[in-house]
Amino acid sequence: MTEERWQRLTYWPLVVASLAFIVAYSWQVIANLQGPDYAIMRAIMAVTWLMFAIDYLVRLGLAAKKGVWFRSHLFDLAVVVLPVLKPLRLVRAITEIQKMSKGDQLRTQAAVLAGGTVAILIWICSLAVLDVERPAPGANILNFGDAIWWAFVTVTTVGYGDLYPITAWGRVVAVVLMSVGIGVVGVVTATTASWFVERAATVSGNDDQETATRGQVRALSRQVEALVKALPQDAEKTLPHHREVEPPQTPS
Repeated sequence: MTEERWQRLTYWPLVVASLAFIVAYSWQVIANLQGPDYAIMRAIMAVTWLMFAIDYLVRLGLAAKKGVWFRSHLFDLAVVVLPVLKPLRLVRAITEIQKMSKGDQLRTQAAVLAGGTVAILIWICSLAVLDVERPAPGANILNFGDAIWWAFVTVTTVGYGDLYPITAWGRVVAVVLMSVGIGVVGVVTATTASWFVERAATVSGNDDQETATRGQVRALSRQVEALVKALPQDAEKTLPHHREVEPPQTPS
């Protein structure tokens, strides 16, 4: 067994585990479950946590250089320590599906990654902030609708201030959302600019007109190539040491 083979075998089971976690956690928080139903949802979440913990330990054990592997897989450790991050594994699955269906363009990959990450984080952070804020005295985020609204205005860094967390954990969730929002604004801006540039080039229909320098460089290359081909034919005439030798004259 190698780490690569283990990853291939466990990739989709862990994706299913991530989906099971987000469904169980959503049901628990939105329905505000109590009693046996709450215990069932917590059991499902515990099983998914156990799957991710076993996966992490097995991959660490199979790694040739465990110190290097540990430093390069801190996110996997964060997923084990913070179960709420498990659904982010779905973003990777979405990216893999997109590769199979539409190719591997960097701009499209960035858009899928940014959009998927934001959508999942908004959902999970809405659940998390509602879970910690609802029982707190004086809280103003008391239902899932308010939590979703708060998550959207926070991730976009708008921050109307009508809803806000009052607990320590709720503020931690807010910091995560605001940090992601700043990154997403940059990704969306770059992706949109790239799309407009490509669209303008497609509409023009002429590669030489896409940028002024590209056509000029291509024309210059053709001129240089023509000069190089003509050089051997004129070399003897232009070299300074070349003289034509006259045939010897016979005495009359």
